[in-house]
Amino acid sequence: MTSPSEYEYEYAEVIRQTPAEVTPELIRNMWALFALAHQARGHQAPIIERDLAYGPDARHRLDVHTSRALQGPASVLVFVQGGGFVAGDKHTPGMPYYDHIGRWAVDRGIVGVTVNYRLAPDHTFPAGAEDVAAAVDWVRTNIAAHGGDPRRIVLAGHSAGAAHIAGYLAGHGGAKPDVAAAAFLSGIYDLREAEKNELLSAYFGSDPSAYTAREALPSLRTCGIPLLAAVAELDPPLFQAQAEAVQDAASVFVRVGGHNHISEIVSLGVDDGPLGQPLLRFIEQHTARSAA
Repeated sequence: MTSPSEYEYEYAEVIRQTPAEVTPELIRNMWALFALAHQARGHQAPIIERDLAYGPDARHRLDVHTSRALQGPASVLVFVQGGGFVAGDKHTPGMPYYDHIGRWAVDRGIVGVTVNYRLAPDHTFPAGAEDVAAAVDWVRTNIAAHGGDPRRIVLAGHSAGAAHIAGYLAGHGGAKPDVAAAAFLSGIYDLREAEKNELLSAYFGSDPSAYTAREALPSLRTCGIPLLAAVAELDPPLFQAQAEAVQDAASVFVRVGGHNHISEIVSLGVDDGPLGQPLLRFIEQHTARSAA
């Protein structure tokens, strides 16, 4: 794993010199910046069972990341990636993303699950929350066969994935939330205050009068599930404002120093101090409590 000094030399200045706006160029640059480090250390878990169906749609697929060395039944991390509601995939051939999340989990004694979901504009609110609910139901039913403990599931989502997890916890997925804890990484929770743009409208609709019923924030404050909320230090103002809005609902708040919206998640397992360490402490705390 890269040491802090190596990280500072190799990555920090590059990230700080990159504009905060989330663009295809930023995504490509950040993916490339961390890819060699992931590939050098090994970015895949020893065992990956791919494209297991958790529902009828072609996008209702998940990957389970595990190892015969895990001491089961192990805690389970279910990760939902971002993509602006209209894109994103749990596995990109030839790149570490997001297999590196499964490897990060397995290296820490946790079963990893990475999830695809239906995309806007063909599938709009509440499709994402419904898909998270269906994926959680699949995990609760099947994860014991993969060495995981269905009582010790932690959800984590980045960007649009965090918004979908928030929708699930708010009850928009049509099922009562049933997980040990959840982590939101630079997501959208307060629709009325969110910047109105094409990506937001593609999923939540273009009529702001509908946003009050569709936003997750009020329900997050009363859902009764331990929450970690994180935002990257170099995130755009949209995500900074959303993090401030959700902060009072979270039991743990993390400002991911030295990172932008994309490097925050693609650096996990390479630069673990800003996000990986507090995330692991949060998982261990609440899965231990759940098991007890």
